[in-house]
Amino acid sequence: MESGGASFPVSRTSTPASVDTSTKRTKICVYCGASAGFSTLHVEAARALARLMAENNIQLVYGGGTVGLMGEVAKTLVALSGPDSVHGIIPEALVRYERDPEYTSKVKNGDTTGHLPVPDENVYGRTTIVKDMHTRKRMMAQEVLEGGPGSGFIALSGGYGTIEELFETATWNQLGIHNKGICILNINGFYDGILSWINKSVEEGFIHGGNKNILVEAKTAEEAIAALRNYKVSDSVLKLSWNSQ
Repeated sequence: MESGGASFPVSRTSTPASVDTSTKRTKICVYCGASAGFSTLHVEAARALARLMAENNIQLVYGGGTVGLMGEVAKTLVALSGPDSVHGIIPEALVRYERDPEYTSKVKNGDTTGHLPVPDENVYGRTTIVKDMHTRKRMMAQEVLEGGPGSGFIALSGGYGTIEELFETATWNQLGIHNKGICILNINGFYDGILSWINKSVEEGFIHGGNKNILVEAKTAEEAIAALRNYKVSDSVLKLSWNSQ
């Protein structure tokens, strides 16, 4: 999902009538840090989100790491719903940095080199190893777009990578490339600064007022799941035509 190019998956602002999304399983892509942070509130939020996803039969798509908040949300959901409930997508270069060496196997599982250790499927779910960051983001987004009702994107706390993914996804929504919900799970005021910036951008005329709520705030996992389920696309998003390349 590349903001300056055409690597985002085939997407559209409406679903073809021939596709029955009601029978598809809901999929949520969770953006979050490969660090647990200093406050236990962030880890607790990741676990709470995973538990709620399990209760609602929701699949997780995420960046494939097994450390920090990434690892917490993945292994919590696998423990409750099994390996098929989680799909991690990670670039080759990050495999050795975003995984816990205690839980690895030598199964190829998408590894084009045949020698990279990957996370144990029974602990962290299925892992696909890809060549680069853009492929990772494109594949994560594609799964969400193909998911059932309530599918979307949730950002837990994180660093530069989490923010980059969050805003790129929001940009594509604004451009009319996809119509899935995007929710900020604002734990302990972590995203207050981002929300303040959005308000300031509206005041200064850089974000159309109707697009202020492209990013929806939630304070709990329950609110986040509900926000995606009830998400309404802004009338101010651009009605552009995007091809399938």
